[in-house]
Amino acid sequence: MPRRTATMLASTLILIALLCAGVVIPVPYSEMSPGPTVNTLGKVGGEPVLQISGHRTYKTSGNLNMTTVRVTGADYNMNLVEAVYGWLAHDSVVVPHDTLYPGGKTEEQSTQENAEEFSQSQESAKVAALTELGIPVTSRVVVSTVIKDSPAQGKLHAGDVIKAVDGTAVKQPADVAKLVTKHKPGENVTFTVIPAKRAAAAEKAGKQPEGTEKIMITTKKAPEENRAIVGIQAGTDHTFPFEIDIKLADVGGPSAGLMFSLGIVDKLTPGQLTGGKFIAGTGTIDDQGKVGPIGGINMKLVGARNAGARYFLTPGDNCKAAASDTPGGLTLVKVKTIDDAKKSLEKIRAGDTAGLPSCSAG
Repeated sequence: MPRRTATMLASTLILIALLCAGVVIPVPYSEMSPGPTVNTLGKVGGEPVLQISGHRTYKTSGNLNMTTVRVTGADYNMNLVEAVYGWLAHDSVVVPHDTLYPGGKTEEQSTQENAEEFSQSQESAKVAALTELGIPVTSRVVVSTVIKDSPAQGKLHAGDVIKAVDGTAVKQPADVAKLVTKHKPGENVTFTVIPAKRAAAAEKAGKQPEGTEKIMITTKKAPEENRAIVGIQAGTDHTFPFEIDIKLADVGGPSAGLMFSLGIVDKLTPGQLTGGKFIAGTGTIDDQGKVGPIGGINMKLVGARNAGARYFLTPGDNCKAAASDTPGGLTLVKVKTIDDAKKSLEKIRAGDTAGLPSCSAG
């Protein structure tokens, strides 16, 4: 066999071997790519995404699209060839597996966590929207979770309304931990609560819950710190003056909060917030209407552009990353609060785009 032929054959065999190895060798990476976008003013499966009853609503137009990111599962074993392709592709990004699933988090754990965050984001979106419109929302501190085998098990229950700890009124969830940790492990702490069943019955009847009980619990030492705990997680429960339902399945995480809140505002106010234009965006939102950062911003930009969006509402803390790689035809609008977003939408509707707060890559 001629030397040149032998060399070419050897090179071909080596290349084939490398390709085969690349296909079978797993690498510790995962892939993120643009997910679907959903118009919060529209319908999914024939049902409105936002359903409001018990209060007057108004006609809307245009788009206020929430955006998502699609990720490979926790159990998916990416191979070397897929990783290289993902690194080279513009519409996807390859990241270390632990970035998406830290500490060996399983698919089931991730799904559960995302579902809880999505549920909480819906509640905060409702509170932020109604607060922006000056519509009162009743809030109260409750027991969210009771840890198994903790001092509180059997004494406190999920849904119990926490009125006071050691006689000091509780106004927000952080107050509970602050008051409990004033004790040393082994000391008693007294909770003043309205039992969950009583609170639920009052809410169903449209009344404020009444009738408190005092529960004494002996604290214990936290597993990794020398501080007192009782083994509960406190949270906030809200009573809304009318019904607001968000109907959207197969979506998780907290990043749709901003767009849900704007959709609610649009439906509850005369006029059309978008002026018929196609606007997308992302961002967490808290009860006070503050917009927080999210992950996968660049993939969400691509998804929004592909769906037809012209403007993208961008959390201030994501602005630098978003501005460094903005798809053509998409204008970034920097927002820090729901009020910021609302004012920017008013400018877009009026055609005053020169006055929009923009993102900078610097």
